[in-house]
Amino acid sequence: MLRSALRSFKKNAQHGGCVRRSYCVAPCGAALAFLAVSFAQGQTAPTLKDAYRGLFRIGTAVNAAQFEERDGRGDAIIEAQFNTISPENALKWQSVHPRPDSYNFDLSDRYVAFGERYKMFIVGHCLVWHSQVPQWVFRDVEGKTLTREALLERMHDHIRTVVGRYKGRIGGWDVVNEALSEDGTMRPSPWYKIIGDDYILKAFQFAHEADPSAELYYNDYSLENVAKRKGAVALIRKLKAAGATITGAGLQGHVRIDRPDAQTEAETIEAFAALGIRVNISELDVDVLPRTIRTDSADVSETATGTAQSNPYTSGLTEEMQQRLAKRYAELFGVFVQHHRVMGRVTFWGVTDGDSWLNNFPTRGRTNYPLLFDRDGKPKPAFAAVLEEAKTALRLSWRGAGN
Repeated sequence: MLRSALRSFKKNAQHGGCVRRSYCVAPCGAALAFLAVSFAQGQTAPTLKDAYRGLFRIGTAVNAAQFEERDGRGDAIIEAQFNTISPENALKWQSVHPRPDSYNFDLSDRYVAFGERYKMFIVGHCLVWHSQVPQWVFRDVEGKTLTREALLERMHDHIRTVVGRYKGRIGGWDVVNEALSEDGTMRPSPWYKIIGDDYILKAFQFAHEADPSAELYYNDYSLENVAKRKGAVALIRKLKAAGATITGAGLQGHVRIDRPDAQTEAETIEAFAALGIRVNISELDVDVLPRTIRTDSADVSETATGTAQSNPYTSGLTEEMQQRLAKRYAELFGVFVQHHRVMGRVTFWGVTDGDSWLNNFPTRGRTNYPLLFDRDGKPKPAFAAVLEEAKTALRLSWRGAGN
């Protein structure tokens, strides 16, 4: 198999070692050779970042304890498994710009330094959002609502200062986060009410001015839902027509154990890829608990009370549910691999189950199990299932090439 891998590497060298340069149904030659050598040498469980090298980056969201290297369990996983990181909170407006007259870059500087130390692709999350932004942003010194011009200037100053500080260091930015309602219309946020719908265009323009080389993304949840997907596609098409530099869409990927199905996931990726932009799965996790709200929304403002029935796994997942979770992750990564040509990265929202925001959303204090590593930092069956999808891609490629 090793010799076969090397022959395949030479035969497929025209791909230049990168799937982004030309399309092939299976991984490019360099990726195939790497995987084949790894598996031939007995590496039955390579790391996530190595297994998917040449297909797309694999990342995780990190918290302050992790990028300050105070979480020994989590840090070991991050350094071994991932090649891109996103900050949970360190770059949100309330963290870096808490008061009108001052910025605080203590945490964000440490976050960026951590990514650089381990040679990771660093993502900035997020510049413009309706949540975790101080109310002073929208008001003048007398407490009155700002004018359109004043709020645009305030946005411009924030983006110019934050993006400019990390120019050439942060590789991609979630410029605007969650600007749409569930029906695909504009969310009536203060940004929209004061500035109008062109606040999104202005944000992308300001970000591109601050760092012309950075990748710029629109990021949102529930884009698998048809109405919201259509709204997001129309929004991005409008932005591009207006001359905005937008290089990718972030499909957050806060999914359920049973939905959306693989076909819907594929259709969603294809809808955004058709716009000529990169697709990122930007905040992936799989909720295994009963829903306590009517919708599948990931709106952080949603809250609900729970019962014992809505928190059934306080002592751990059953073996049946572990296998369901593994099957679900295999299904998702099967879709991602099939669409690797248009994929930039897949980022998990958290490192271990204990880190996940889903333990408190939409009902606080529940015990959820949405990620690949358990609370002790041990890989779950879902981890093995995700690695197996890389092997499957390799086997299918050999079969298609006649090897």
